[in-house]
Amino acid sequence: KIQRRNCNKQAVMKRPKTGEALCHDCFYQAFEDEIHKTVISNNLFNPGDYVAVAASGGKDSTVLAFIMKLLNERHNYGLKLALLSVDEGISGYRDDSLETVKRNEQQYEIPLSIFSYKDLYGWTMDEIVREVGRKNNCTFCGVFRRQALDRGAMQLGVDKIVTGHNADDIAETVLMNLLRGDVARLQRCTAITTGAEGALPRCKPFKYTYEKEIVMYAYYKKLDYFSTECIYSPNAYRGHVRTLIKDLEKIRPSSIIDIIYSGESLSIKEGVKMPTQGVCKRCSYISSQDICKACVMLEGLNKGLPKLGIGKSSKVKGKINGLNIKPTQSDGLKENGNYCADHAYEEVSECGAGTASSGCECKRNVENSSMDKNKNAVQNCSDEKDLKLDMRNEIVPPVVPLHDIENLATLAKRLTVSDLKDTVFL
Repeated sequence: KIQRRNCNKQAVMKRPKTGEALCHDCFYQAFEDEIHKTVISNNLFNPGDYVAVAASGGKDSTVLAFIMKLLNERHNYGLKLALLSVDEGISGYRDDSLETVKRNEQQYEIPLSIFSYKDLYGWTMDEIVREVGRKNNCTFCGVFRRQALDRGAMQLGVDKIVTGHNADDIAETVLMNLLRGDVARLQRCTAITTGAEGALPRCKPFKYTYEKEIVMYAYYKKLDYFSTECIYSPNAYRGHVRTLIKDLEKIRPSSIIDIIYSGESLSIKEGVKMPTQGVCKRCSYISSQDICKACVMLEGLNKGLPKLGIGKSSKVKGKINGLNIKPTQSDGLKENGNYCADHAYEEVSECGAGTASSGCECKRNVENSSMDKNKNAVQNCSDEKDLKLDMRNEIVPPVVPLHDIENLATLAKRLTVSDLKDTVFL
């Protein structure tokens, strides 16, 4: 039976989630109040938090940015907001969606920062797809995007990241994990706030919000959003699960919430060993393996073995051992030896030879482009540590850890995009 709110206005919609017949204003109020209740009941934020809104220009992130600004002002959350976008380098898709995000920046008066795969990893998704094909491209993008958001957030110095994952997304993830037999991941995928020790917390204010209602809110509010699907996503496994859930929703509208509640209720048997979170020995990023997934994938791309990181961890580990991929020093700050205490780089010899980065206290005045001319031009480091120069026939580009979380703040202060153009990312 359709319920009707007590107002004198004509109902214009039947709310997908509850079956209520509502006018525009009542729908707006119900939608906003439910999200506010989710925020408050789960203690998602504290007054004074600096929060980055993950913004792609799509309906979810656009509505999220609008709602965060609205509720922050209406209920005095006391938050400082920023928009954080990742440019994966997908021509005809991400470049257009980022134009929407730039308009949102002006419309909502929230500062925007954009970080690209090309600058962070040396690869765009278009280039990756040409190497790996369309079967596993979403695996690469998912791993790189997650870490790119963390890297960007660390450079901004935020306390938390909020994402636009809605109830449909979470139900899809629950079902995917069940179909794959990966029950251990259910606790993480249903959590409203995620983030292992040492990682930035990620919050999902839309956890119980239906995708259809987000679309309706964006449409009736006339919000500016980008609605084109990623050109590489039709082959994703998630798409098949999404179709199944949509079919279930037609029969039983509560199926989405029911799946989420089921995922929350499922527990892991005693004695089942859960992965222990540590840090990658190569880049210091949070990982349950010695070398994180992103490092393995990037190593494969750079060595012409793009499928190196695809598959189960045990098989990937065997491939890594076969290639003898060794961990590299990631902290870049050593009390002794050939390391510069002013940089988040590897060795001093490679922290800037052949570059002209500004603000660097390491006096390595390398001239022109010839190593023969440059080998005698490098001055002693300002902290009086020895400078070890690689005497190859060409200038050594700076080597930067893939995602050195501990030193990102230092790195952000000293590097610009132009400084990174010749960087070799490990």
